[in-house]
Amino acid sequence: MKGKPSQRDIARAAGISQATVSIVLNGRADEYGIATATREKVREAMRQLGYVPDVAGRSLRGGRNGLIGVHTYERVFPVRADDYYHEFLAGIEEKAVEMGQDLVLFASTQREDGTRSIYGSGTNRLRLADGAIILGLERRDEELSRLAAEGFPFVFIGRRDVPGAQVPYVAADYATAIAGVVDELSSYGHARVGYLGGVLRRGPQEERREAFGQFAGRARLRGPEALLAPEAVTGGWLRELLDAGTTALVVESFELAGAVAVAAAEEGVRIPGDLSVACLDLPPVTGPTAGWSHVAVPRREMGARAVELLLGLLDGRIPADRHEVVTCAPLTPGTVGPPS
Repeated sequence: MKGKPSQRDIARAAGISQATVSIVLNGRADEYGIATATREKVREAMRQLGYVPDVAGRSLRGGRNGLIGVHTYERVFPVRADDYYHEFLAGIEEKAVEMGQDLVLFASTQREDGTRSIYGSGTNRLRLADGAIILGLERRDEELSRLAAEGFPFVFIGRRDVPGAQVPYVAADYATAIAGVVDELSSYGHARVGYLGGVLRRGPQEERREAFGQFAGRARLRGPEALLAPEAVTGGWLRELLDAGTTALVVESFELAGAVAVAAAEEGVRIPGDLSVACLDLPPVTGPTAGWSHVAVPRREMGARAVELLLGLLDGRIPADRHEVVTCAPLTPGTVGPPS
């Protein structure tokens, strides 16, 4: 089929009238008593033809419909309060309400294997909205490149550099925060400081690791580096760390911090009495790591700023290659002290 499919094409493919297609697409199927089977015929024909409703064409506000799309590469939307991405969504929602925008969560991008793809149905599902905010660790740079080439407005939450494509993003200022962590440990007199990171390496993880290596080197702090899964952080591993003279540990994630807490309890290691620990992320408010020294990643603020950035793109006030960083809160007191 040449060109964009129309409602007439859908009607022909589904074997029903164009008027019925229009009723279903306009969300009035219940009002007119359209049968469920008929609605499914319309949806199936849309999928086969790659049809995307032109909601912008019905807009009364200069081609904009006031819809902001939200797409995540995680397998489920982060609806639980303890989910890492929940705070991003909270910030997106709060700012959208403030700016009078509606949100569309694109759940139909999830495929049978649980992964998500913007182009899984063959077309850009996000075009239902004026623009979209995208988040998640999974790397699908080819999709971001395609979005950029199409000129579709979007903002990624988290640093994402894609060769040959302009990808606007909002990221956390990890470097400045980690410089503060190194200064704090150095001021207490720590000289041998270890770094514990996870086995899953993505942009944010590598950014934190590189920043620590840079600032620790300048401060002449030396210590072991380990990239482990939480289950590999055992009491024996922690004891070897202490026996080697390590007096402080910088931990990349709150999952790893929890594993350190369990291992320390097993070995009778006092934190911070025997080992100072600083976490580069916000630990849960309850549990063994509650009150631990940490750097709070401004997730809610990043979500809100992503909305502002997207609206700026849509208004033409900022360029498509805009990159912004949001300041992290400084290291909190709690589990960092002088070496024993």
